[in-house]
Amino acid sequence: MKSLEGSEETLGKVAKGAGIVLAGTVVGMLLNFLTKAVLARYYERSQYGSFTLTVTVLSIAMTIALLGLQNGLSREIARHLQRDREVALKLASTGVLIGSSSSLALILLLFTLAPNLGNVLNDPYLNQTLRIASPALLPMVLTMIIVAISRGHGRVRENFYYRNVLPQLIFLVFLGMSFLLNLSFNWVFISYVAAWTIPALLGFLDGIKLGLLPKKPEFDWNLAKELLAFSFPLMLTGILDYVLGWTDSLMLGYYFGPDKVGLYNGAAPIARALPVVLNSLGFVFMPMATVFFTGGNIEGLKRLYQSTAKWGFILTFPAFLLVFAFPKGTINLFFGAKYTEAATALRILALGFMFHVVMGLNAMSLVAVGRTSDNLIGNLLAALLNVALNMALIPVYGINGAALATASSYIAANLYRVSILYRTTGVQPFGKTYVKALLIGALMLLLGLLLGDTGSIVGAILKTAILYGGYLILILLSGCIEKEEAENLEKLAEKAGVNLRWLIRAMERLSKDE
Repeated sequence: MKSLEGSEETLGKVAKGAGIVLAGTVVGMLLNFLTKAVLARYYERSQYGSFTLTVTVLSIAMTIALLGLQNGLSREIARHLQRDREVALKLASTGVLIGSSSSLALILLLFTLAPNLGNVLNDPYLNQTLRIASPALLPMVLTMIIVAISRGHGRVRENFYYRNVLPQLIFLVFLGMSFLLNLSFNWVFISYVAAWTIPALLGFLDGIKLGLLPKKPEFDWNLAKELLAFSFPLMLTGILDYVLGWTDSLMLGYYFGPDKVGLYNGAAPIARALPVVLNSLGFVFMPMATVFFTGGNIEGLKRLYQSTAKWGFILTFPAFLLVFAFPKGTINLFFGAKYTEAATALRILALGFMFHVVMGLNAMSLVAVGRTSDNLIGNLLAALLNVALNMALIPVYGINGAALATASSYIAANLYRVSILYRTTGVQPFGKTYVKALLIGALMLLLGLLLGDTGSIVGAILKTAILYGGYLILILLSGCIEKEEAENLEKLAEKAGVNLRWLIRAMERLSKDE
């Protein structure tokens, strides 16, 4: 009984923390979408493709420069805080110094290799844009490290402001100014550097003020070795994640040039946004999952995993319904009619990313139980599959081939991780109520496909709203939402000024009927 109460209390904490993270993520995602939509509509498709390629190269470089610290720091700081706060502070400072050094080295490397990358990716802009944008790497890495440190302290505010909202907002404002002043395409990348530099400085000063960082930098070789030993497999996993996520764009650039990259990225950012709810849950999931596992409470871990998987699906389903059933209307909404050729690619990608949502937080669960090498192996196999499929399919099927390669690789990676997690701990995502929610979702998706996609924005949104309304009614009537989950929803809604007491009563009546 004590174990069950502990897991229910933890689910409440996850719901509260994830609500804040989700709010920041959604705001950041909307600002990011707005920025990309403005760029896609204002510039030629080839220029939008150049922007995508530049940001892709920077993102890969950021993953390398982080050395896995974004996850390793969170876990190690949370562990040390229970015993010695001074060690945790020294660990945080050590992480900042490691990340700063690796970032500066990679900025120099990018500046040197920019012409070669431009030639390989058939992009005449890349030589210049990458050199202008490369200084953004240092503030990007520092921001991620500050967020990781705050996460280890159980805080979510820094993630909300300094990672999700401020960079996107500042970039959008600076872009608007460059458009009004009719500045050159290069100003897009100058704006990008400024948009990351300002939040990084604010976050760093805030970290010192709040006591998350020491006032004087300290470096401890023993802590550095301990941290890097744990984080290095996470870095390799992160690099492979980017191989999975961005090989399609890079290889489209190699085979066809930036115009096809631009067209493809009228679909790819929409599909990649589907796991936003699950990732928000994951931000507070991993430290709590670690506590369950280290305390020997496997049943609590299983319950936490299944509940987050189910809620990830329920809250993601309306977006998936819109994207998969009405892809032309969705693309038209965000990027305009000149990108609707990518509708089939969007459907394929949406299937791959939604499968990732359906399978839950398997990668973070493996980190929580200390099996980082299994994450690495799974991502390595999926990355190799991704490269092979892209090489085989892109020359023949273009952007649809790229989408199929990426979706297949994500499905393979998730199947591998879930199988390892189940074999080693007995934990898997599919509880009874979750299976019912999935089946009802499949029925609604079929109805959406029967309604057809005319490319109308208003029609797509209206049909999705009606279908999702029906979905919510059916999952309530079928008892998919358990009583304690409904109570957590009520607490969150009360803070937002919404009364959901009726939901609790409905859950109580349904549980009595059963």
